[in-house]
Amino acid sequence: MLEQKLIKKILNILLSSGGDFSEVFIQKRNLNNMRLDDGKIENSTSGFELGCGLRLINKDSTFYAYVDSIDTESLLNAAKILSSAVDSSSKNKVLDLSENKGGYKANVEQFPSDIAQENKKSLLDSANEKARDFSKYIIQVSANLSDADDTVIIANSNGLLINDSSVKVFLAVNVIAKKGNEIRTGYKSLARTMGYEIFKSKNHEAVALEAAGIAIKMLDAVNAPAGSLPVVIGPAFGGVIFHEACGHGLEADAIIKDASVFKDKINKKIASNILTAVDDSTLRHHWGSYAFDDEGCPSQKNILIENGILKNYIFDYKSACKLKARQTGNGRRQSFRDLPVPRMSNTFIECGSDENEAIIKSVKTGIYAKEFAGGQVDTATGDFVFGISEGYLIKNGVISEPIKGATLIGNGPDILNRIEAIGKDLDFAPGFCGKAGQSITNEVGQPTILIDKITVGGTEV
Repeated sequence: MLEQKLIKKILNILLSSGGDFSEVFIQKRNLNNMRLDDGKIENSTSGFELGCGLRLINKDSTFYAYVDSIDTESLLNAAKILSSAVDSSSKNKVLDLSENKGGYKANVEQFPSDIAQENKKSLLDSANEKARDFSKYIIQVSANLSDADDTVIIANSNGLLINDSSVKVFLAVNVIAKKGNEIRTGYKSLARTMGYEIFKSKNHEAVALEAAGIAIKMLDAVNAPAGSLPVVIGPAFGGVIFHEACGHGLEADAIIKDASVFKDKINKKIASNILTAVDDSTLRHHWGSYAFDDEGCPSQKNILIENGILKNYIFDYKSACKLKARQTGNGRRQSFRDLPVPRMSNTFIECGSDENEAIIKSVKTGIYAKEFAGGQVDTATGDFVFGISEGYLIKNGVISEPIKGATLIGNGPDILNRIEAIGKDLDFAPGFCGKAGQSITNEVGQPTILIDKITVGGTEV
């Protein structure tokens, strides 16, 4: 998109008035989205973005500008204006740019541009029909299919040069069921860092059936109990509790701002001895995976908690410099218009040694939480509230009736120490994470886990 000689010139202009670090982030992105509602395509959009973000760091200060094009004159002018924000005696020169090829590569078989709009429509139509045919109680189905084809060039004054590309595809199905006065919803999604070959791994109709199944099962839900109870959290999306209540507190900007309960806890015990938690952006084709982060740092596996001991935080370039730590490949941004900040990628609890069936059987009276709705978390304290969208009573070691109106109320660090068992059925669920006004792709995961006691907010005492 830009010649190397021009990129280096821009980097040097950024540093012309002083500063410690300069960066160029160029992005070309093709976006498509199609939404079905009530059996009709309600929205179909395609977009193209091309632009460049310029960053200049001087000590603790960051200066940022972006241009909605890669016009040479516009970029040079933007770099000159940004450089004028710094008046420093330190004069740093840009090192010779050396391209890093990296190791992770996700091959794409079917690019979004090769898939006709009519084929995408047919996919949504069949998902809609399959969900509606599941039960006479299904009253509404909505489905969303989106894809992104992204190419970036990242270069900085330390001599780094990255050329990278990725393709992502996302399908979500939401189903509403009604029986009498009861109305329930079911939601399922499928998302991978790959092309439309994604539907070879899991059929789109299977996603629709799972969503419909949840909605229908929840129609017969009984009032949730309230009180302090043992809770078994299911695999895959159950990992959202770790992501929200603990993961954000491990992002280094929260540590720097003194807004995390995990500050000054490195090499200290913060969780149950049986728990190991990881952030790993190298998992092939996963929704939160990438070859390089949005600062050009290679993807990597980072052990955050090992056998209950806090081992590391999640860093971007600036926070790593501030805390004199190693970058972890977690500097992420929504687009060229945004500053990178420390963000999770694929964050999960690793498998334990307990049999999944034995975990359920060990609970005489409790809750099985399989899927979660929205929640609130205070990273400074770790306190959280999460709604259970699909949950069940456990009676004498057996999963029984579905429940409604249940919430989990607790504290992240406390819950980490209350994990009594971890199963072997590790699974993942895709999502979007919001922070600093930016939304990015990420994945959560965990096996089945048992928390010995947690406050359940319900509708029946």
